[in-house]
Order: sequence, then C-alpha cells, then structure tokens
Amino acid sequence: MDSNKDEALRCIDVAERYIKEKNKEKAQKFLYKAEKLFPTQKAKDLLLQIQIMPDSVATDQPRKRKNSLPREEKPKILEYSTEQLALVKRIRSCKDYYEILCISKDATDSEIKKAYKKIALQLHPDKNRAPGADEAFKAVGNAVAVLTDMEKRKQYDLYGKEGDRPARHHNSYNRGFETEVNPEELFNMFFGTGFGSNVYVRRGGRWQRQAADREHHEHRHRGENANGNMSAFVQLLPILIAILLSMASSFFISDPAYNLSASAKYPIMRRTHNLQVPYYVKDNFHIEYQGSVKRLELSVEEDYVSNLRHQCYREKSYRDSMIWKARNFGDDKLYHNAQKIKTPSCETLQNLRNHGNL
Repeated sequence: MDSNKDEALRCIDVAERYIKEKNKEKAQKFLYKAEKLFPTQKAKDLLLQIQIMPDSVATDQPRKRKNSLPREEKPKILEYSTEQLALVKRIRSCKDYYEILCISKDATDSEIKKAYKKIALQLHPDKNRAPGADEAFKAVGNAVAVLTDMEKRKQYDLYGKEGDRPARHHNSYNRGFETEVNPEELFNMFFGTGFGSNVYVRRGGRWQRQAADREHHEHRHRGENANGNMSAFVQLLPILIAILLSMASSFFISDPAYNLSASAKYPIMRRTHNLQVPYYVKDNFHIEYQGSVKRLELSVEEDYVSNLRHQCYREKSYRDSMIWKARNFGDDKLYHNAQKIKTPSCETLQNLRNHGNL
C-alpha cells in the first residue's frame, strides 16, 4: 500500500509539472492514475483546477514560451549604508589632511587624535564595506600620522597646499606626504587591539585587506619546510627595517621648541596670549621656528594645565596623609597644622575655572 502511495505522489508531481506547462491532457492522465493507485484530496483538487484549462495546447509551445521569459534577477543586497558611502566620498574628495579630519589648522595634538578616533571607527574596513573605504581609511591614517609629527606637519603646512607642488597621485591629499605606516597598525596604536580578523598587505603600491582565517593559516603552514621559513622571514623583513629606522631616527630628534622652565638652552621668556602662561624659548626662536605660534602656545597651555593637575593631586595627597597620621596618633596640634597645609596648584586651577579658562 505504501508503494502505491509513493507512486501516486510521484504521478501528482508529474501532473503538476504538466499543469505549469498548460498541458491539460497529460496532466489529467497522471492525476487519474494517481487516484487509482492511492486516492488523495490533492489529486481531486488538481482535477477540478484543470477543468478550466483550454483543451488543445501544443506540448512544445509552453516550453518555448517559458524559455523566452526573462529571468528574474534577485536584488543585490548592499553591504554598506548610505551614510558609510557618503563618508567615504567626503574623505576622497578632500584636498588636505585638515579637511579630512574636520579640524582647523591650529588644532592641537589632542584634538587631532580625538578627530581621528571618531572617523577611523566609522571607516575601518571590517565595519565599512563601501567602495573606496580602504583608501579612505588609509587617507585618515596618513592625516593623523603627519599632523601629529611636529616636523612633518611643519613641512606639510609649507608645501602641502593646493598648487605649491605638482600632484603625483590621483587624490590631492597624498601629494608627497604619504606615510608608510600600516593603517591597521596605526588603528591598533590608538585603540589598543585589532578591530577585526583582517590583516593588511601592500600590493602594487596599495594597502589591501586580506582575511586572516586561522584554520586556513594552520592548514597552509602545517607542512612548511625551510623554504616556508625563509618566506616568513622575507615577509617580516620590512617590519624589522621599519623598527631599525625608527630606532635610528631617535638619535636625530630635534629639541622641543619651548620649555616651561628657564635654562641655559631656553633663556628667553615669553607668555601665551590666552592664559599668560610663561614659557621659555631659545635665542634663535624667531629664526628657527617656522610653525604657527598660536598653535605652539595652545600646546604650552595644555602642558601647563596638565602639570598643575599633577601637582594638585600630589599636594592633596600629602595633606590628606598628614591629616590621617595626626588622627591615627591622636595629635591635635599635628592635625591642626595639617589642615593648614596649602595647595597652591589646586588654587591656581580653581582660579582658571572661575574665569572660564578651563
């Protein structure tokens, strides 16, 4: 009985195919056969359905008609949002690094790094798969690498403007100031860890994303011999060279442009325009320094306030420790004197806050 049922269901399937081809005669034939083998409600319903079909339809005609119908293409699912695409287009249309990071030319290092973190999180290739995202991500990395380096930034301000030197690349923000820092490594320097499971390799002058599949990696290197080890060394060689160059460059770091304390090297005192913070420069400051004095003074004030906060913390810690000591020994005189310990750095900070300078 079960075999009859299976055969009946097969006949129903064949009949449904002929119904789609509008072949009434053959569809009825298989449906009647199915009813004889094993009566079902589905066969009865299909027999009623084909009663309204025309009697004479050529067998091969539906096939030709079917083949002539255009195929329905499935809509392509985008892997990125319109906002992500708009961000990529904005970055690639920028003419300089300041425009890329949406900062002014007087921005401090902290403002530059803050702007980079905000944009880099939106542009990371593991999160943004819009066309051109890799190049935009690299451009943002170039911007922060150049603008946070005092010497490179000074050169960029002098020569990186539109028309000052001929364009060598398609995008104006790459002219002569393309850093060799891996954009993924730079991202990890700011955020402390990788954002995804991708690594970046340089091919044909461009950084390209390459999936780092662990199982594929282990399978590929399971049977490596001495040639494979040599290949790994060759791949690590650029990194080793970069480390050596970085160590070598540390011996040629120029002196800072200012110092918060007077010394034989920094004898000339100046004051910032905003907070009137005193700072000291070299005798040849006006000749040697070619950057923005306004931007320099912002850095001076940042260092000054940072030092004040550190000194304030130490002053409060010392006073609190003396108060605790007096209470622990039950010494009223020592306790009274501890309460009178002054915190001048904290008072200076409070005055700056009261005047709206912080």
